[in-house]
Amino acid sequence: MKTVFRRILTAAVIALATVSAPAVAAPKPAALSAQDQATLARVEEYLNSVHTLQSKFIQAAPNGHQTTGTFYLSRPGRMRLEYDPPVKDFVVADGSFLFYWDGEMRQQSSAPIGSTLADFILRKEVRLAGDVTVTDVFQAPGVVEVSLVETKDPGKGTLTLVFEDRPFQLRKWRVLDAQGLTTEVALVNPRAGVQFDANMFYFKEPPKSGSQYGRGN
Repeated sequence: MKTVFRRILTAAVIALATVSAPAVAAPKPAALSAQDQATLARVEEYLNSVHTLQSKFIQAAPNGHQTTGTFYLSRPGRMRLEYDPPVKDFVVADGSFLFYWDGEMRQQSSAPIGSTLADFILRKEVRLAGDVTVTDVFQAPGVVEVSLVETKDPGKGTLTLVFEDRPFQLRKWRVLDAQGLTTEVALVNPRAGVQFDANMFYFKEPPKSGSQYGRGN
């Protein structure tokens, strides 16, 4: 049960789960003010300027349980979420598919990146229009939040990106999944412009003894 629950939480973060959701009406776009439009242009400019990013993260599950790890991003198409011990799970996107490794069960599952909410920030050019619908823009002193759904399949879930204003950078994201559960990932000390070994963005089954990629392999 613990492993199944952890799998659900991880799937919520990157929308790996592809289970059928109830039919949902077409999303209602947010009524955007001129300020909101300017904010979205700023968000697009920022996301398109970030080619690599590394950060520690704190993941908060719907029940409040927290796990930590390291997030690696290499746009377009590649990312990795690696959990700190004793959790042996990890998630990796190789440019085409997103893979989830259940370290306890030693099982791998995968889905095309385009079928996941992760596609919103992994694509070559981020555009917050067309196949992406902005459902809300929230602004407060020092904070900007943008909520997104897939236009053709809003039942897949809602991704909310949270940015700090000065300097403008991504600090967390929340996923509201098809079951109504919210998982939040907060980035701690993110660093852009990091160079990575390209091999870390390909799925490789960890050996039965020893550590997964990035921990001594």
